[in-house]
Amino acid sequence: MRTRSISTATALAVLFSSAALSVVAAGPASAVTATFGSPEGIVVDGARQRVFVGDDSNGRIVAADYNGNRVDSVSGIDGIFDLALSDDGTTLYAAARVSHEIVALDAATLDIKARYPVATSIGPLYVEFAGGKAWFTYEDQSDGDGNLGSVDPAADQASGTDPVTLGQLPGDSGVGSPALLDTDPSAPGLLAVGATDFFDPTKDLMAVVDVSGATPQVTAWHNGDYSLNYVSDIDLVPGAPQVLVDGTDQHGYADGKFTAAGAYPAGQRADIAPNGLVAQISGTNVAVYRPGATKPIRTYAADTSDLAWAPDASRIFALVSSPSGYTLKVLTDPALSVPTLTLNAPATAPRATKLTVTGKLSATVALPAGTRLAITRTDLDNPSGKALPAVTVKADGTYSFPDTPPAGGTVTYQATYAGDAEHTAAKASDKVTVSRAKPTLTLDKNGKVYNYGTDVAFTAHLGSTYKNRSVEIWANPFGSDKPNKLVKTGKVNSSGNIAVWVDMTRDTEITAVFKGDARYAPRTVKSTAYARVKISTAVSKHYKTAKIGSTSYYWFHKSTDPLLTTTMTYYKGRQQRFDLQVYSGGKWYSADSEYFTLGTSGKSAVYLEAPGRSGIKARMRSVYVNGSSGDNVNTTTYGSWKYLYFSN
Repeated sequence: MRTRSISTATALAVLFSSAALSVVAAGPASAVTATFGSPEGIVVDGARQRVFVGDDSNGRIVAADYNGNRVDSVSGIDGIFDLALSDDGTTLYAAARVSHEIVALDAATLDIKARYPVATSIGPLYVEFAGGKAWFTYEDQSDGDGNLGSVDPAADQASGTDPVTLGQLPGDSGVGSPALLDTDPSAPGLLAVGATDFFDPTKDLMAVVDVSGATPQVTAWHNGDYSLNYVSDIDLVPGAPQVLVDGTDQHGYADGKFTAAGAYPAGQRADIAPNGLVAQISGTNVAVYRPGATKPIRTYAADTSDLAWAPDASRIFALVSSPSGYTLKVLTDPALSVPTLTLNAPATAPRATKLTVTGKLSATVALPAGTRLAITRTDLDNPSGKALPAVTVKADGTYSFPDTPPAGGTVTYQATYAGDAEHTAAKASDKVTVSRAKPTLTLDKNGKVYNYGTDVAFTAHLGSTYKNRSVEIWANPFGSDKPNKLVKTGKVNSSGNIAVWVDMTRDTEITAVFKGDARYAPRTVKSTAYARVKISTAVSKHYKTAKIGSTSYYWFHKSTDPLLTTTMTYYKGRQQRFDLQVYSGGKWYSADSEYFTLGTSGKSAVYLEAPGRSGIKARMRSVYVNGSSGDNVNTTTYGSWKYLYFSN
């Protein structure tokens, strides 16, 4: 049953012709690439720009447009082996080997018009249309020979006349296997026949048969006189009394005989366009030859099992292997040679110094004398490209031109061939790294240390440049929680300076970036400045403050434990180091040094155990140690000493 799409509105209108319908407009349908499980037979309808392909594994015929997209299909044809189109293009014929019939379909709609049973053991197989009839090959099991039959669609209209006629291959006997068939519009009424017998070479067949009359007549016949090797394909050559076998060997025919008439490079099979161009399958490529040529016009990479020309020779339709089976691939511009264009420039060059660019343009079809190439140079001064004088290709295809790049950096040269009536366009390019001067760029404050929260001006200085006077300044605070940030971008002043203020709460890497211009290279410089943490320590539990000498002490009773509360800039996981020293003999001696974790408020409270005796002098301080305090986002910072005295 044929698959067809119909809109909901149309279906309802058919059922309820008087109903008023409101339809929401749909978006454009997506194109569906034509795919096939096991393609058998391909034929092109030039009038409708349709490509018909038999899909044996799915028992259907698929119609595709000239872009290779499926537009229609019909199912229910068992064992499709080949397709043919009537001379007037109205009827599509399918050879159905499993159901043993020739199926006639309307080429415009794919509706089945008629089914013609064929009483054969094997077949029908290959089918072509000539002389007003559909001709097909088959094998008769009674003698094991292949033969030729026909369907006369006109006979179906006459009462009592069987439209199917078997046993019409001229000659004394049949052939050892079902024969291949081909026709060509330039030779109406002629049918090319080719077959190979693996067991009896005398039954190899290459023939041209005139089927324009009541019974087929031999125009030329070969039956084992010389080796044909394996006949896997046969084509009538348009406009010449020749056949092409296996897409390779040409044979002229006259006076009932064949004569070798040259060959193309080895291939497997071919199809010939009405203008004589040969599309040859050769391994995993499709090569296109002019009549009698030994070099292809162009070659496509296409692992194809079968192909067919559009009648206007504008494209080739190839059935190529794909992961899902086979896909219809459209090969465009087959009559145009694809030139090879190269361009080679030096890898490096000094700015404002002449260099030479070379290259070559070649093609399998000779290029016109005096062929010229358009040349462009793309650089920092001309990002959209600047046209240079065109160059003329020499007779051997080579070319060269000098240039003096005014701008440094990456310079791209491109050569463009516009193409002509026999060649496609071509482009080639290459890049040159052209030197640029190193600019002066400095940044101050490197290695400086600042108290927490100090606003610091960092100044970048840019020396001489060509056009670009802009500098970016980035600030990257230490610690993964704060990203590198663009703080300022702008032009330097008349002295070449640009400054930015940074609030120093952490160690910070400052970066100045000059992105370069056409004559000066990019440059980046860095400066790292350091920030202390903020530290304060509160002392409590003392009963007074008083000086001993010139130093102010917190006074405690000998049995009172001092409470020392440190406040420090918080950072996740940060600890403060508690240093304790005791005075004896005129010197301060370290008694203890221990780390204590800060709370999320940045505070750490530590009780100092009372000595229990009077006359003791002690001092303590809180310290942030880069790395040892649990992080490295600030520079090491020492708090002030707090002096303690224990009395009675």
